[in-house]
Order: sequence, then structure tokens, then C-alpha cells
Amino acid sequence: MNILQTISGFGSHSGGTSTCTYDLITAMYKVGCPVDLLTLSSPDLMRKGESWIKALPNDAVTPYGYSRNIGRFLRQSGYDLYHTNGLWMHCNHVTCATARKKRKPYIITPHGMLYPAALHRSYWKKWPLIQMYFRKDINLADCLHVTCKAEMEHVRTFGYKGPIAIIPNPANLPDYIEEVASQKPIFLGCNRLRKLGFLGRLHPRKKVENLLYGVAMLPHPQECELVIMGKGDDNYEQFLRNEVRRLGLTNVTFSGFVSGREKYEQLTQLSCLFVPSDFENFGMIVTEALSVGTPVMASLGTPWEELNTIGCGWWIDRKPEDIAQVMQQVIEMPVADLLAMDERGRQLVNEKYAAPQVARMMQQLYVWMLNGGEKPEFVYE
Repeated sequence: MNILQTISGFGSHSGGTSTCTYDLITAMYKVGCPVDLLTLSSPDLMRKGESWIKALPNDAVTPYGYSRNIGRFLRQSGYDLYHTNGLWMHCNHVTCATARKKRKPYIITPHGMLYPAALHRSYWKKWPLIQMYFRKDINLADCLHVTCKAEMEHVRTFGYKGPIAIIPNPANLPDYIEEVASQKPIFLGCNRLRKLGFLGRLHPRKKVENLLYGVAMLPHPQECELVIMGKGDDNYEQFLRNEVRRLGLTNVTFSGFVSGREKYEQLTQLSCLFVPSDFENFGMIVTEALSVGTPVMASLGTPWEELNTIGCGWWIDRKPEDIAQVMQQVIEMPVADLLAMDERGRQLVNEKYAAPQVARMMQQLYVWMLNGGEKPEFVYE
């Protein structure tokens, strides 16, 4: 099997699309399924010496990212199957067009870009691209890969009628995860502040301000500390800082961008991580937090109902009053109950979202698409 994945940008600061693509392909190599990745070079290129990253000189022009280098590489390629990550960029379209021209199967992973909220953002830019290229690219795809049932429903609403594979993003946990998780504070309160947190890109759709409003609604806000970790939209971050001052909150800190071991160490220190986004396609930060034994509150705009059914967090509306209710529960919850939630979260990640299991699912999908046979149980037609 000779497989090529493509992605328009592969920078370490590009967000979850780059991270989950890197984690998936890394895991696929570990299970014996090599895959190449084609992208354009960037100063923050996500690379640790991997030969499978084919980073071409960056000649992208226009917001569409038109690249002769990408087109030339694809024309000269000889892969059995093509798999593109994302939509709306030249790299994505030319991957699909090349596969059709070479009469090879291709997969599209939209990474949440067909959710209504994502689709309607700057729709005036996307509409002509949809009409010229992407409706055809999507409708003629041999398979679309999504990470949850909610995303599959949005893909169907867009009009795609072919096979859809539901494969979650992998929790490609570092070797030091057990060591870091073992450092989780046992007190989790007990005459100490409960530490609540947000970790992610600062952007208006993340609704981080709802956490500030939630803290302000607590009867005794001083019983917790809220840590906001991440960078992104400078104007939005300034808005958040202004809101902290307006609300008179003295227990909110901004920690900036964190990654690597520091990220997991910070997650370990939390009594609860909050993900109040308008929507999240999957939310890698959820599995990362659960992997170190930190419960998570995720909004109904995320596909994380399991937080309720498994009992390792809260899947609720993102209204400030609901967030405040969860915060108060965390503050009042006995240590033993919080530790039990911690353990259930770690077990969920290990059993369902660990990278080797996810990589084998993608390998099974590739084999089925190239060789036929029995359809995988996670593929819906």
C-alpha cells in the first residue's frame, strides 16, 4: 500500500488539524502502515526528523494557497490512494483532482469544516470555491473521514452520499504521560484552591469569556483559580483581559502558549478543564486532559456526550450559569469523587482513543478501499 496524505499547512502553531494529522501518521508507522505527507514548508514546520514529511519550498500565492510545487509533485506521484486533510485550499482540491485523473481512490478528512458554523464563516469566500471545485471534490470522493456521528450528519446535510468512516482523532500520548499523571495533586481542594482551566487557541468562537462570567457568578469566587492557557487572536485576548478587569476578578491568570511536557503538567494541576466552544469537531484537548486524570466540562457544541455517560466530566450547555454550576460542583465535590472521575477518564482514553487503536482503524479503511472485502464496522453508507 502506497499512501499519500496532504495538508496545506503543517506548522506547530496551526492548531488541531496539524497536530492530529501528525499524531495519526506517527501512530500508523508504529503499527506498520507507512504513509507519506505532502505539505509546504514553514518556519514552524511540525517535524522531528521524519522522512515521511515531504515539505516542498513554499511558493503559495493568494489566500487560496495556489502552489505550483504541490501541483507538480502530485502530477509526478504514483501513489495507490490519496487522502487530503481539510478543505478550501488549493492543496486539497488538487489532491482530489489528481486522484481522479490518475483513477485512484481518494479520501477527504474535513476536520470539522462542514459544520454549519464553520461553513458559514466567511461563506462569501467559500461559496465560489464550492461551486468551482469543492462540491465536485466532495461528492466524487471515495470516502469521507469524520471523527464523530455529529460530523457525519453535517456531511450528509452538505449532500455527500458515499461511504463515511467515523474514526476518532488519536490520543498519541507521550512516553512520559504516566510519570506526569502520577504527579496529580491529591488534595484537589482540601483547604487549597480548586484550579480550573482553559487550554487552546484564543478565538471568539471558543467563548472563553463565558468562563469569566461563570466565575463571577460563584457565591465565593475566591475558592477557585481560573488559568487561561493559549494564544491566538490578540484583539480577543485583550477583550478577555478587559473583561477580567471589568468584572473585578482577582483569581484569573493568563499563562500564554504551552506545549509538550509543560502542557500535560499544566493539565495535571487542574481540577477541571473547561471547553466552552461554540463547536469543536473533536477537541484533542479533551482526550489530553482525560489522559492525565483531569475531568472535563465540554459544551454541547462538542461531540463529547461520553463525559456524561462514562462519568468523567460534564457535557452541558455553554451558558455562563451552567458553567458556574459545574464550577461550584467541582469546588464542593469530595476528593474521592473527583479521583474516581479521573480514573474513569483515563480508562476511556486508553480503551477507545489510544493512538494504536485509531491507527489500526485507518489502516483497515485503507485496506478495504484498495482491496475490497468486508466493510469495516465504522464505515457507514
